[in-house]
Amino acid sequence: MDQLGQGRSWIGVNFWSRTGGPRMWTRYDGAVVRQELAVLAEHGCNVTRSFCYWPDFVPEPEHLDPSVLERFEDFLDAHLQAGLGTIPTFIVGHMSGENWDPAWRAGRDLYRDVWLVSQQAWFATEITRRFAAHQAVVGWLISNEMPHYGGPATSDEITAWARIMVQAVHAGGGHQPVSLGDGAWGIEVSGQDNGYSIRALAPLVDFIGPHVYTMSDDPVRQSMAAALACELCSSFHRPVVLEEFGLSSDFASDENAAHYYRQVLHTSLIAGAKGWLAWNNCDYDDLRDQDPYRHHPFEMHFGLTDKSGKPKAQLEEVANFARLVADLDETGWEPIAGEVAIVVPEHFERVLYFTTIDYRKDIRDSLRQAYIAAREADLPVTLLRELDGLDKGPKLLILPSAKLLMAPSAARLLELAEGGATVYLSYFAGSAPSQVGPWMPWLGELFGIRHQLRYGLVDPIEDDEVVFSFIEALGDLTPGDELRFRVGGNETSRAFLPLEPAGATVVALDGHGRPALLHRKVGDGAMVLCTYPTEYMAAQSPRVNPESTWRLYSALATSAGVDRPLTVDDPRVITGRLRVGAGELAVLVNASPDHVEVSLRTAGAATYSRRGAQPNEALSVLRLAPFEVEVLARFD
Repeated sequence: MDQLGQGRSWIGVNFWSRTGGPRMWTRYDGAVVRQELAVLAEHGCNVTRSFCYWPDFVPEPEHLDPSVLERFEDFLDAHLQAGLGTIPTFIVGHMSGENWDPAWRAGRDLYRDVWLVSQQAWFATEITRRFAAHQAVVGWLISNEMPHYGGPATSDEITAWARIMVQAVHAGGGHQPVSLGDGAWGIEVSGQDNGYSIRALAPLVDFIGPHVYTMSDDPVRQSMAAALACELCSSFHRPVVLEEFGLSSDFASDENAAHYYRQVLHTSLIAGAKGWLAWNNCDYDDLRDQDPYRHHPFEMHFGLTDKSGKPKAQLEEVANFARLVADLDETGWEPIAGEVAIVVPEHFERVLYFTTIDYRKDIRDSLRQAYIAAREADLPVTLLRELDGLDKGPKLLILPSAKLLMAPSAARLLELAEGGATVYLSYFAGSAPSQVGPWMPWLGELFGIRHQLRYGLVDPIEDDEVVFSFIEALGDLTPGDELRFRVGGNETSRAFLPLEPAGATVVALDGHGRPALLHRKVGDGAMVLCTYPTEYMAAQSPRVNPESTWRLYSALATSAGVDRPLTVDDPRVITGRLRVGAGELAVLVNASPDHVEVSLRTAGAATYSRRGAQPNEALSVLRLAPFEVEVLARFD
């Protein structure tokens, strides 16, 4: 994204001044704002996201408060003086655990009431008309988390509202990038249908902005959540800005807060994010008697600075990251696409007839765990949406714990295997008690097996740990090797696929001597079936990562001939590659609380050195402190 007309990525914060939080426009102090912006600029930030608190800006229909406009113009001037830009947000609306209405809304529907929609559009047009020419304005956002404020609606209603609002910005002369500020919580990312379909809305906007505040029971799942959200948003051919992320200091120590920021920033970088806006700029202890902080007191401590304006450890991480991205921006950069694809089922992003939310939750859990395992295996992974077609290209296609697949896709997978791809699928009966078993036609024909399923029943996994014992080679796994998987899930999902081989070769047996992994040669490629839902089992297990699915994926990649220019020998270190101008960088992230020493394994004549070092300073071993990140340059 060409931010500020200077080719800079967006790095900054969501901004409320500590003098008032959401009520800053009635308690505005320009001197304090300038101090706050100066601290951000000193730490590498180049943008804020600002908020037009609707009740203060529009006290009456079609009437803008002139004193608030004057203060907002001074706010923009202060940005220009500090060398920052800002992204004004119109319908606010929702903020930090509370919704605020203009007094005149009178309960009217924000999407369906024609008069109220026209008032929102009028507001966006008038603010844009007044300030679009101001050099501090670098973008526009329609709302702040409108799903919280307006609630869910149909996709048609949401899309119509969004189209009117975006057109209102253009009508006011807005030439800067515009998006919705909705959080990118649509069904294509969350599996839950709130009407904000990213597929439907992407053509209307210039960037997609996920908001990520995940809670988890696994440290790696927690630190990788934002990266996965960015990957899921990247499918829709718009730049992705991690528009909100962060944490309250009430929920994390200073040291662990810094670790979290470092992990999220760098993993989302290799996942394709082009901008980062932390929540938020400062703490608000002096506002403890003001809503929303009165009833959500932890919301006072999300700042990158404390209540006196002193930088916190998180801001230092932003500053370090900003220096890296500024260097990348000099020549341009992008993540390097790989030869491994995780298939996102069509059932995940559409509410199809007589299905339940449980199906989509299961898919989401399995996708997340598969993405983590692929990253732990140093696979250059992309997400391939079934709804867009299963195109030729990936050497390895992964269908993790796949209960649901559209019928035409089965034939397509076989075609891809015949053309040279390796297709891997792990069996999953589902977690819901209805229609248990695979909605996967022709398992036998595809994988060379005869299943022994019984109608309406699952075959329960007897053990709390499943052991795969290899009797044939697969990639770099050889006979005698073992993989162990913790079993998680409910009485329905803790199930395996009983079968007999019918043309497939048994590669691994489980602890009871049953086939656990089978390989069928097809044309120039292969179909590989796992009889256990290893991804889903791990997804239901606390503090499980790294777990053995990464090892299985690594072996599959080796078997499929996937190009991996750089790998490490420890799954606690996640790698990703960036194309920077004519060169390449590798980002290595220690996702663990341990001191880790890894051996670097490279393909061909490639070597890697620390950024700024010389080729003759190539590394073979790298030592990383807990949660540390290292950026290496490639030399050929």
